[in-house]
Amino acid sequence: MSQQGHDNRTLWIAFAANLGIAVSKFVAAAITGSSAMLTEGVHSVVDSSNQLLLLWGRKASRRPPDKLHPFGYGRELYFWSFVVAVLVFALGAGVSVYEGIVHISNPEPAVSPIIAFGVLGIAFLLEGGSTVSAFKDFRAAKGQLGWLQAVQRSKDPPGFIVLLENGAAMFGIVVAAIGLGISLVTGDPRFDGAASVVIGLILGVTAFLLAYESKALLIGEAADPEMVDALREMIEQRPGVTAVGEVLTVHSSPDQVTAMVSVDFDDGQSARDVEQLVWSIEREAANRFPLIKRLYLRPRGHPHGLDE
Repeated sequence: MSQQGHDNRTLWIAFAANLGIAVSKFVAAAITGSSAMLTEGVHSVVDSSNQLLLLWGRKASRRPPDKLHPFGYGRELYFWSFVVAVLVFALGAGVSVYEGIVHISNPEPAVSPIIAFGVLGIAFLLEGGSTVSAFKDFRAAKGQLGWLQAVQRSKDPPGFIVLLENGAAMFGIVVAAIGLGISLVTGDPRFDGAASVVIGLILGVTAFLLAYESKALLIGEAADPEMVDALREMIEQRPGVTAVGEVLTVHSSPDQVTAMVSVDFDDGQSARDVEQLVWSIEREAANRFPLIKRLYLRPRGHPHGLDE
């Protein structure tokens, strides 16, 4: 999966859209008394905050290495992505379910439904515009991979977080409209509260998926298998290399990979020859695999050594 094009355009678009949507939803909730509308407003505030956290995470991850962090700060992005997932669950899903239960227990009829539906329609259009932008960026990055496989193999959390959040938001808007509509038709405002609970469950499932993927990156994920195989093949084909053992890779950030390779060199070579060979392998790897920022080649020991 391509890791290029990590700009912040999609994040800023999502932030602006969610902020405007949140204001309109809270105004509509105050006028109509709709529980689903209130929880949708909370959802939009959480989404706006999440975009800011992702923007900060991306900026912080680009700080250069120092003595305390010799491999850089790339995983800051993964940390803040995990925080976003926790916020979606705690504030988005938690508040939605709580508000829904409260309004089911103490139902209050909504007023000015036309305003509520109007705001939901505007929110759907704004959210849709942000979703289309995120969809295009993610589709370009995923290449030939399927959508679920692309999410699982993506090393750039903001790309799939914005897409999944926006998808959940659009689904939530539809649910809120359905709940409010049923409440008006039946005269039972508890359906509006039930819609809030459903929205909370949607956000809970979304948050779980985001947390699962972000946690995997935070712990440390290997580079794409295609890159690992290509790196192994490149080294194996070099004259003077008799075998390649383990090829260990880990992403420190979406565009930074550290690779460690165990190599058997021809015993007939001098130390100077091996040094030249290692240098040429490192240079070719840097040209062919821009994501690999550090490459460590370790000579394999005797068959009775540590590699066995």
